[in-house]
Formats: sequence, C-alpha cells, structure tokens
Amino acid sequence: MPDQKPSDPPRARGPLFKWAAALLAVLLVFGILGTVKYLQFRAAMEMHMGFEMPPESVTTVRVAAQSWPGALACVGSLKPVDGLMLRADLPGDIEVIGFESGARVKQGDLLVQQDVSEEKAQLRAAEAKQRLAELNLKRLQGLLEKKVSSQSDLDQTTSEFLAARAKCEEIRALIEKKTIRAPFDGMAGIRKVNVGEYVQTGQEIVPLQSMSPLYVNFSLPQQNLADVKIGSEVRVSLSGADGPAFEGKVTAVDSVVDEATRNFLAQGTLENRGDLLRPGMFVGVEVVLPSEKPVLAIPATAVSYAPYGDSVFVLGELKNEKTGKTYTGVTQHFVKLGEARGDMVEVLSGIREGDEVATAGVFKLRPNAAVTANNEIRPPESLSPQPSDQ
Repeated sequence: MPDQKPSDPPRARGPLFKWAAALLAVLLVFGILGTVKYLQFRAAMEMHMGFEMPPESVTTVRVAAQSWPGALACVGSLKPVDGLMLRADLPGDIEVIGFESGARVKQGDLLVQQDVSEEKAQLRAAEAKQRLAELNLKRLQGLLEKKVSSQSDLDQTTSEFLAARAKCEEIRALIEKKTIRAPFDGMAGIRKVNVGEYVQTGQEIVPLQSMSPLYVNFSLPQQNLADVKIGSEVRVSLSGADGPAFEGKVTAVDSVVDEATRNFLAQGTLENRGDLLRPGMFVGVEVVLPSEKPVLAIPATAVSYAPYGDSVFVLGELKNEKTGKTYTGVTQHFVKLGEARGDMVEVLSGIREGDEVATAGVFKLRPNAAVTANNEIRPPESLSPQPSDQ
C-alpha cells in the first residue's frame, strides 16, 4: 500500500471570531430586553388611553334674573359732629387733671386746671379797688343830691368804678381761660400733658370727640348728582363690626363739583350703635335708591379670578371625541363682572339666564372635565350676610 500522509490538525479559531460571537450575544440580549420593554410600554399606553378620570363632585346653581335694590356704592370717611383738639389758651403750670384718657366726659366737666394763684391774688386786689370805687360813687351821688358836689366829680368817680369792675372781669376771664372744661359731651382721647408740666400757648392738651351721631363724608361722580337727595337712606359697613350695616340719612350735598375729579361731596348722619365706630375710620358707603335694577347674579365662589380674565364653569352635555359617548362636563366661560353685594356678584356678560354654574370645587376644574352635581350641602348665599364672630 502506498504511504499515506497524516492529515493536518484543524486551525485554531482566531480572536476576531471570539469578538464577533460576544457582540452577537450582547445584541441578542439587548434585542430581547428592548422587545420586552416595548411590549410593556405599549400595554401601558393602551391602558392609559382607555383610562378616564372619575367625575369631580361640585355644587351648582341656576343663573336666574334677580332684582337688587338700587344703590350707589362708594367709600367714605367718618367725622364727628363735634370734635376738636383742646389746647392751652395761656401759658402756665398744670395743677389739676380732672379726667382719664379715653373716658366719657360731660359738657362743663373740669378737664385741666392751670395754676391761677397769682391771678386770684390780683383779683382780690381788684375787687377791693372796686368796692372802694363803689363807695365813693354812692357818696358822691348823695352829695350831688344835696348840691354839694358837681356833676363832673360824679362822672369821674363813675368812670373809676367802671374801670375797677372791668379790671375784675378781666382777671376772672384769665382765670377761666386757665380752667379748661369740656365744651360738649364726648369721649376724651389720650392726654398729652402731665401734672406739674409747664405748657405754652396753643400746646395740645387732649382730643375730644362726640361719638354719636357721626358724619360720614363720601364723594360720587357728577352723573349721580340727581340721584342723591337730602333724606336718602345711607348704609355704612365696616369690616369687623357685629350685626348689620349702620343706617343713616343724607343730610347735606355740597353745592359745587370738584373740577379735578368731577365728583361731588355728600354727607350722611348716622347713630353710632354700640360705639363701634370712631371718627377717621375708612368705611364702605351705599346710598339706597328708590328704584330696583334687574341683574344676573351668581355666588362669588363660582368665579375663578385670574389676571388674564375672570371665568366661570358652566355645566352641560359634552361628547367624548374618542369614544363618541356623551357625559356631563364643564366649559369655561369668561365673564365681565359688575357690582358685588354680600355673597353675590353681578355678571354683565359671558353667561345667560338658565345656565347651570359650578359654585364650589371650581379650583379643581378644567375645561371639558367630567363633573357630577351634588347640591345636598351647599353654602348659603345672601346679599347681606351676617357671619358669626368666632
């Protein structure tokens, strides 16, 4: 048999083949993971596309025409019928203070007594001269009747008597000026002097204000001049005051219109019930008119206030674009607001009578959101609310 050569051993696989196999394995793993994640993401998207938010629960109200009593609203300032700052007429030391800061005083009550010891001594001397002049006058009158004295002597003595009496009256007036009394009934403020203090002429002693009745001064545009008449009802409201608004009457209307603002000034008078008001307070004023005006009003809680415009959410039947089903949802309507009274606000445009407006839960709504109306518990609405003081 012929000689046979042994076959060559197989060549060893090189490093390039190993790198290719490793890369193929990595790509295979990433492909499997990517496919799994894609399927998971697709399933999640399908679930999300089919998910619907549950409807929001809101309270609602039907927009209805109302008649509000006609009124002109503005702001005003309270002034006392009688009010002043008591000041010293003459310089001198404070000897007596006859009141407490913030106390009620009656007309004629002694408030401050300055030192008048010198004036009293001068008064005693002047009264002695007056008595002497009076005796001389009576003596000369008797002599004149007996024709022992002349008429010129009597005239001279009469003049001396009158001068002595005038001097006494002058000193009494000085004493009275240093005796400061309340010129009217009122409430004293915080005193600005102390016992023993030397005060100058014109120095402030204490403010004194009558507390009831009070004036309320307010201004209105000139086009309302014909509506404001003497005797018209005025309502004054003050934040923090208990009970209803303070009521009064228009007692004066200014005779001129301000050329700069074209407003006219009016004044009302009202009783200060419970002394809750103080002169100088800033208050809301309403002048009640005899006529009523028709309005479309909604609760103020129904309005979503925003810098770009105020809006409300109106309920209605909407259609789901994807499923084609109808549901109860809300649409956003931008509105123009008018006067506000109590819990209600006037709507000038943006909604119509009969629209159903969401009044509570507005902050969580968005256009086309599904809602369900639940009016079992609804906040009360009033034109003149009277919240309890907690």
